[in-house]
Amino acid sequence: MNTSKYTQAPTRDRVPDHLKPFLAEQDPALYTALDHIAWRFILRTALHHFRKHAHPVYLKGLEATGISLEHIPLVSDMDAKLRAFGWGAVPVNGFIPPAVFMEFQALGLLPIACEMRTLEHLEYTPAPDIVHEAAGHAPILADAAFSRYLRQYGDAAKMAIFSSKDVAVYEAIRHLSVVKEDPKSSVGTILEAEDALKNAWADMNFVSEALQLARLNWWTAEYGLIGPLEAPKIYGAGLLSSLGESETCLGNSVTRLPFSLQSLVTSYDITKPQPQLFVTPSFEVLTEKLSEFETTMAFKIGGIEGLAKALQAGTVCTYVLDSGLEISGILETLLLDEETGDPVFFKTKGPTQLSYKGRELEGQSAKVHAHGYSTPIGIEQTLKKPLSEASVSEISSLQGIFRFASGFEVKGKVLECVTRNNLVLLIRLEECSVTKSGKIFYDPSWGVFDLGCGDEVVSVYGGPSDRVNYLRDTGGYRKIQYAAKTNLTKENSAMNEMVSRWEKEGIRKRTLSIPQAEAMIKELKTCPNYSRDGWVVLLDQLLGSQPNSEIKTLISDELKLFSSTTSTMSDRLATRIPQAYELH
Repeated sequence: MNTSKYTQAPTRDRVPDHLKPFLAEQDPALYTALDHIAWRFILRTALHHFRKHAHPVYLKGLEATGISLEHIPLVSDMDAKLRAFGWGAVPVNGFIPPAVFMEFQALGLLPIACEMRTLEHLEYTPAPDIVHEAAGHAPILADAAFSRYLRQYGDAAKMAIFSSKDVAVYEAIRHLSVVKEDPKSSVGTILEAEDALKNAWADMNFVSEALQLARLNWWTAEYGLIGPLEAPKIYGAGLLSSLGESETCLGNSVTRLPFSLQSLVTSYDITKPQPQLFVTPSFEVLTEKLSEFETTMAFKIGGIEGLAKALQAGTVCTYVLDSGLEISGILETLLLDEETGDPVFFKTKGPTQLSYKGRELEGQSAKVHAHGYSTPIGIEQTLKKPLSEASVSEISSLQGIFRFASGFEVKGKVLECVTRNNLVLLIRLEECSVTKSGKIFYDPSWGVFDLGCGDEVVSVYGGPSDRVNYLRDTGGYRKIQYAAKTNLTKENSAMNEMVSRWEKEGIRKRTLSIPQAEAMIKELKTCPNYSRDGWVVLLDQLLGSQPNSEIKTLISDELKLFSSTTSTMSDRLATRIPQAYELH
């Protein structure tokens, strides 16, 4: 892979201006001593499991992407490592809109949420956090075949048509995830958020391309298995960052299915363990199936089928004519030829932009067409060809009267012809009327009319053509404001202070005597949150070095007290800890 274009400039310099508002500043000072303990526990416990059950590239990828078992990584360090094989990393806060995430991914950038999950959510958190993004997603990028798949996926997802219902579901998922991660949330608040998500799903009246690709992403990059069906390995980030599901996913309670495009029609529930998972024989198969699905997408097929998807979606899409003219807006009206069934007229509503090869045409911004845009297309009856293929002299010979084979008639005074690559994109007319069978589609009093030239719509894709300028004129992506998050609370402040002191004293790197260990346990028990969180601190601080058998026995006895109470140490973790920490 030629990575020179990715290693020349700092990653932030490659982020387009309209995406920069989503970048965050990672502040290591916000991570508490307990946060680093949580990181070490998750990585240590997970690695014991993943040495046997994860795709082989995972362990190599941890080192290759700058992820340390010792402390929460800096995104800047990860970025430097990722750039060596064609990717980069940027820090973000919390949820970012799916369209934004896909734009980052299409650019070869991995957005990494800077927040760290709390000790209460060691096994799994529905909210984006640095465990999921860094230790889950990044290591598998070290595999060249998977990296190619993910880049292709980002390109496809960027072109996908999404619906207004997709946006509602995303907002509901985001809200539920944030609520579940917030320790201050009440049971009632969580139930209310769960109901809101159920209602959003229930209101989904069709499956958009974006939703199909979201499902594909879920069953591959998030929850994918690879290898033989009877004994697969884990590669999905959701599994690699979940101490719970990374174990259960390989058991008999989960149905394993051969990976296919069936994944596009298989829905998922982020609030529950997945009842089935898809197993791909190789990463190359992911790319093959994605390419197969792309052939059915509107950006590939265009025409009436592509336009119908846009009309149903009710979101901003781009309609590309065979002349190269790109019209970006929300499709409101679509008229078809009575004989051929081909599109002959369409109208958008709201801000609409006219572009060519991704660049907004001069004077054709979403501000100029703030209330929509309309145009007939097809064959001009007199010339017997589309106006896009006519010469300027041929257009002049028609004296401002253009009669289409579909029955549309455009009359006005030609101001100019906008051409690119020897094709006419637009004919600008003043005092213009557009009519068909006596019905008025454009009145001269409405101002200058921009007649779009072309015979057919060859491509339809989601979002505007010139995103930078369209978003500039329409207020940009809706950005969720997140305050810088810390897990430091009044309840855990004493334990954080205690652990910070022990870290400075190098307790984890020393061999302790029984009296020293007993004194530490006694001191820990004075903390208000000991009965809930003390067990993970004991593991981290007293077993960080090479403890003797007496210390191990002492810790084992203490852990039994936790596993028999209502602490955050689940029965599943209680069975995994002895192996991960060699407590035999």
